[in-house]
Amino acid sequence: MASGSILSKVVSDGSSPESVPSETGSVERLPPSGNSMIKENGGDTSIRSTSSHRERLEFSGWVYHLGVNSIGHDYCHFRFLCIRGKHVEMYKRDPHENPGIKPIRRGAIGHTLMVEELGRRKVNKGDVYVLRFYNRLDETKKGEIACATAGDARKWMEAFDHARQQVEYELSRGVSVRKKLNMEDEIDLEGHRPRVRRYAHGLKKLIKIGQGPETLLRKASGLGANSRLNEYLDADSGDVVEAHEWRCVRTVNGVRIFEDMACSKNGKGILVKAVGVVEASADTVFEVVLNPERHSRYEWDTLTSNLELIDSVNGHYDVVYGTFDPRYLTWWHSKRDFVFSRQWFRGQDGTYTILQFPCVHKTRLPKSGYKRTKINPSTWEISNLSKPSSLSSPKCLVTQTLEINLKGWFNWRNKHCQKFENTVPYALLSQVSGLKEYVAANPAITSESSTTIVQSNASDHSGSISEFEDAEPAEEFYDAIADDSSSSSEDEDSENGKEVPKEKKMKLKNISWAIASLTLKRTSAPDSNELDTNIPPINLDLSQFNGSMRRAKDEADKNCWSSPDGSGFMIRGKTYLKDSMKVKGGEPLLKLIAVDWFKVEECVSKVALHPKNLVQSAAGKKLPFILVINLEVPARPNYSLVMYYASDRPVSKNSLLGKFIDGTDMFRDSRFKLIPSIVEGYWMVKRAVGTKACLLGKAVTCKYLRQDNFLEIDVDISSSSVARGVISLVLGYVTSLVVDLSIVIEGREEAELPEYILGTIRLSRVQLDSAVALEV
Repeated sequence: MASGSILSKVVSDGSSPESVPSETGSVERLPPSGNSMIKENGGDTSIRSTSSHRERLEFSGWVYHLGVNSIGHDYCHFRFLCIRGKHVEMYKRDPHENPGIKPIRRGAIGHTLMVEELGRRKVNKGDVYVLRFYNRLDETKKGEIACATAGDARKWMEAFDHARQQVEYELSRGVSVRKKLNMEDEIDLEGHRPRVRRYAHGLKKLIKIGQGPETLLRKASGLGANSRLNEYLDADSGDVVEAHEWRCVRTVNGVRIFEDMACSKNGKGILVKAVGVVEASADTVFEVVLNPERHSRYEWDTLTSNLELIDSVNGHYDVVYGTFDPRYLTWWHSKRDFVFSRQWFRGQDGTYTILQFPCVHKTRLPKSGYKRTKINPSTWEISNLSKPSSLSSPKCLVTQTLEINLKGWFNWRNKHCQKFENTVPYALLSQVSGLKEYVAANPAITSESSTTIVQSNASDHSGSISEFEDAEPAEEFYDAIADDSSSSSEDEDSENGKEVPKEKKMKLKNISWAIASLTLKRTSAPDSNELDTNIPPINLDLSQFNGSMRRAKDEADKNCWSSPDGSGFMIRGKTYLKDSMKVKGGEPLLKLIAVDWFKVEECVSKVALHPKNLVQSAAGKKLPFILVINLEVPARPNYSLVMYYASDRPVSKNSLLGKFIDGTDMFRDSRFKLIPSIVEGYWMVKRAVGTKACLLGKAVTCKYLRQDNFLEIDVDISSSSVARGVISLVLGYVTSLVVDLSIVIEGREEAELPEYILGTIRLSRVQLDSAVALEV
């Protein structure tokens, strides 16, 4: 996709000042009414006004539309994509520069829309980042678009998520809207496409993604100010209590070098990391680190600058071959070559993680005149420090971690010997400082268009119910984006009105608050109102419930499960909406009573309905409530990890848990949160899994079954290419891992805070061959 930054101008109804401070600090005069066009840093930002008292968003930009035509040939078309409310339109030209042009495709975004990031793909000899769209209830409805940069792909994912949130809000407002949206979802798209109106009325913000066809593939592009569309802010730190003891031992060229004191005590090896602040967005730095182009790497990378891509396994995994002359590092005379794999993914908080492993590839045997060497396993973590204001530049924190031998490290750390500076590990640690100076010396890399941070509640940008009563039916987006046929449209409704700028302030988070919260060691206990206290509790006798995986006898036991308390997890505190404070979790609300570890040919769902399942037993039917979580693990064969959580009292209907149990699937998707933690295991696996909470409904496909006294949640890990990559890495080390998982229902309103731990599980060194075959 030839695209760059997101340009946005925030306007709202309410007052009417005569001038608006621009992002560059100057004052721009706005006309009293009508439409206007404002030039910002060479790009166009459309300002559309209306007299209605609400805010609406439009996202637009150039993308590559990928697909297969009627004769089976792949195509890649350059198209202009617009998202207006919950409707999507695709054009051959920019409609803002060509008024009256008709869209060639259009469709509606439903609440079942899933957007999957497929990673990088080679298209027409260029690397693009591909997004796949599908309906989680009907995966035959699919479509793909591609973007030139990872940052643009992220912004489009946020744009579609924003549109889906608007649909969810409209569905929750009334029956009439629900009927209208259901009619659009069920419309027959096999025949002639109905004529529909364009939904530009009520537009209050235009967010332009990309700069147009003039910035072709792999061009340096401004990625905006990393504005996020999430309604609430998350804390910068992870959601698990840190187990490492990092100590800064040296500062080299403005980059801090840390040593893990906890790791150094075992005497085998040591974890070290280089940490630096780079004056660019995380999207930009990720592109620079991943780019194998040698001329740019020569300017910052002293070790792995001569890289050649030899295999691309999938969009998130590739293998590279490189050479280096060790005379730059040591007095050796033979040249060296190496092969290593790179696996990368982006978390829901926008943090990029890159894993680098030494490997062997059949097409790259040791080269004549070169000695094959192994590059130390290492990881990159690139995260935005904060959401920049209109006048500040973006910054990101870059961390490179690697494992090294103890030889020479302590002497260098204590400034007794400089031989360590002539080693490969030191060259790897120096990449952060080289990257920092390279970005600072090349302003073109960080030339980003000024943007306004978008933070609006769903109620602000959603239209009224009556607005959708006269809307003509539209097709679903999946079919519209995948179909080759064209459709006609009517002219856009004219609009008149006065636009008013609205200042939005963002409170910067103070890192010391998070540190203070750890010092105070505050905990969050379950709200007593979640369960019905008017009914006496029953005794949960675990001896009555048996699963295929046994319960742990002690901490050293293997291939078993246990249920730790929630003190190792950080969850949202009572004042989180004001200061982003997180507190330690308390005792889980639900008790883990059994765990099943199944081996299946095909991933199975609705396991609670199996006649031999615990839920169907006499003891299971007497329980007030059972939460069944089925983690469908893709492998050969496939596995299912089924966890059974029970309550000793009935769940209160008006509580957050009650709303989750009997709520809609879209509400469950938006609240079901999992916090992972690798307690023991290989450090690279810890980095891959991370410690950040994940909204599973947004990351993978979740299906729900509510019957009798239970709710079953089937989590399809195979529905996400990123999740498949991480789980495959975990399975490779699973026999040496101790994994903690925490289940939380996300609190988003003050009445729903503080959060509480719904349930926990600890899996200790699981044996894959111990899985029991499930009779389907």
